Amino acid sequence: MITKVADKVGSGGVWLAALSCTACFPALGSLASALGLGFLSTFEGIAINILLPIFASIALLANIYNWYKYKNLFRGFFSILGPLAVLLTLYPLWAYGWSSYLFYCGILLMVIMSVLDIIKPVKEPSCKI
Repeated sequence: MITKVADKVGSGGVWLAALSCTACFPALGSLASALGLGFLSTFEGIAINILLPIFASIALLANIYNWYKYKNLFRGFFSILGPLAVLLTLYPLWAYGWSSYLFYCGILLMVIMSVLDIIKPVKEPSCKI
């Protein structure tokens, strides 16, 4: 239960931190201003440099633990791929022009896997003899 909550907190935190950086991610910046969250742009430095890596790491660790616990290859791989894409975009791939698209795909994959986890949760493996 705690890992599912940690996954949701990590995904939501990544979204909130990304919405605050209008210069880095223009598509999310326009969404934030349309939602009335334009005031978040004053916290841009804190959100991108501190909060975004922390929340992405929380989601990554929770998903790694869930992958180990449930041993579901498809769900485990795609649930880890989202936070990993976000963290790779922030650090080694930031200089490339296509890195913002990788970031958007990572965030979208995190949301899809979180919703899939709510709609159809993974069952614990059981041995049938």
